[in-house]
Amino acid sequence: MTRRLSVKTLVLMALAAGIWPAHAQRPYTNQPPAWIARPLALADAVNLALQQNGAIRRGKSDLEAQYGLVMQTRAIAIPKLQATGGYQYSTEVETFPFPNFQAPVNTWNANLQLVQTIYQGGQINAALRSARLTKDQALLQYQTVVADSLLAVKIGYYDVLQTAEQVGVEEASVELLTKEAADQKRRFDAGTVPRFDVLRANVELANERPRLIHARNAYRVAKDNFLNQLGFRPPPRAAEDIPLQLTDKLDADPYEIELPAAVALALADRSELAALRKQESLRAEGVITAKSGYKPVVQFLGGYGGRSSEFFSDPGYVIHGPSAGAQVSWSIFDGFLTKGKIEQATALHDGSRVDVENEERTIELEVRTDYSNFTEARETLESQKKVVEEAEEALRLAKARNEAGTGTQLDVLSAQTALTQARSTQVQALHDYDVTRARLERAMGINIMQTMGR
Repeated sequence: MTRRLSVKTLVLMALAAGIWPAHAQRPYTNQPPAWIARPLALADAVNLALQQNGAIRRGKSDLEAQYGLVMQTRAIAIPKLQATGGYQYSTEVETFPFPNFQAPVNTWNANLQLVQTIYQGGQINAALRSARLTKDQALLQYQTVVADSLLAVKIGYYDVLQTAEQVGVEEASVELLTKEAADQKRRFDAGTVPRFDVLRANVELANERPRLIHARNAYRVAKDNFLNQLGFRPPPRAAEDIPLQLTDKLDADPYEIELPAAVALALADRSELAALRKQESLRAEGVITAKSGYKPVVQFLGGYGGRSSEFFSDPGYVIHGPSAGAQVSWSIFDGFLTKGKIEQATALHDGSRVDVENEERTIELEVRTDYSNFTEARETLESQKKVVEEAEEALRLAKARNEAGTGTQLDVLSAQTALTQARSTQVQALHDYDVTRARLERAMGINIMQTMGR
């Protein structure tokens, strides 16, 4: 069973690896950061995203806001210390029943009181449990944001690798066709081939150049998208083609897992599902809180106070001392307010159960879909293992036959096209294998940080 790592653990792992910079990268700067000029491994990219990705930074703010809500929820169980005071100046004179007595014109009072609620119909214990559940739920939601963001970073990294490889494929194809066109031109000048062969070679070369242009543009776009996932904003005068050197390669490491095991992992480890289960528990506590309206509230009070005398005009004559007591309040009838709260809380609890069931089905479908896509990518990659070698050999034979006069130029051009297609298909297959594997691992709830060392 895969163990879920906390966000704190992820951060510590990054710091221990010595990859995470000591200070946060500013989201915008006129100078490119130092890391963009260095070779960048996938692990480096993941750690940069943990620090700079916009969604992760926003998720951290939401997490801190939820922790503030936890403190508010717990407040019901903590004693309240209240200070009150007042001052009054009066010119009223009371002559009856003491005709010679005049009330003081300056009165004041000051009190410091501690109030502790010891019973509120189960609401206090429910609030403490809700605070713990809210904290757990907030962390799970943050883990979901981190997992989704890191998946996007990983796919973006693979996209850059694929488009870079595709540029190489198209450049090699253009180079082959350029040599073929030059060779046909030399043969035409020597009078050994018709002008038709020269034109055909030039047309094939002209048709290939737009593919190279498209591949280079896709490479630029992939780099821009990837850097955006890292939270990097290029300066206004940055080059159109931002230099970026990635050290990892598209690979085809074996990965085997049965579908039932994948589904079981997902249902056990997916943070989204765990967060909804916490929400269901929170809704259950909400029902308890709503029912507390039918029960009494018991509070203990204690404090210390002072006031001016009612019989002496000297404001410095102080009457003071401690006080203690208890009070009970019970709402006998509240106009069906509590009943309405209970019905609302019960309905919300029932709805949260449905949310959990719906999420379980959604996760199972996601795992099945990603598993099927991974299976397709693995089978496609397997089918392409020797295609490039065979296409290269076919091109060599086509050229040899053409030079010996037993083949045609069409055979050579067809073999070159087949080789380019084979190389492109292999690059796409490697990319699809890595991407679908990353999606499957995310669907199963496997933390991306756990896959860095594979």
